Amino acid sequence: MHALTLTGLRPDDDDATVATAGLDTHADDVLRHLDRHHITDATLVGHSYAGMVISAAADRAGGRISRTVHLDAYVPRDGESCWSSTNDHFRDVFATGAAATGFSVRPPAGGDPRRRPHPLASFLQTVRLTGAVDRVPRREFVYCSGWEDRTPFGPLRTRLRADPAWRVHDLPTGHDAMHEAPEAVAAILLDE
Repeated sequence: MHALTLTGLRPDDDDATVATAGLDTHADDVLRHLDRHHITDATLVGHSYAGMVISAAADRAGGRISRTVHLDAYVPRDGESCWSSTNDHFRDVFATGAAATGFSVRPPAGGDPRRRPHPLASFLQTVRLTGAVDRVPRREFVYCSGWEDRTPFGPLRTRLRADPAWRVHDLPTGHDAMHEAPEAVAAILLDE
């Protein structure tokens, strides 16, 4: 297992790095990691915004991805962005969170103290998909139902349930399922 900290989210990244880190930067981070470690049969897991990242990376990985798991995460179509895929509540969270700098979205109060301001450009950049991501043999989506009053993923869950190429799991947790129900998330990830 490899956990990546994406460009612009590392503790030592300067303002210029944060300001210029976009979705392409993050997909490239994943691809460089696959190359560096000679990984050819990968499962990519992305939570929330990182669903955009794993989709873009899987599309560019040249068949090296055998499974994607979108853990309460965006599953974009070509030309979509996190901004265009989310709801008004989160557009407001992004805009309000970026008001101080104009280029980074501060994390919501509370929660994990390791969270860093997130590059706004990564939320705004559209994904370019060739269709290769649709050939990943195993594609899964985990829907967290414990925050239905705010989740942007309800329509996505409906769309993916209707697509026989996708396996959809439901967890009765809030958005941070890996903290709220780590055993349930692990069971999904370890399901061979």
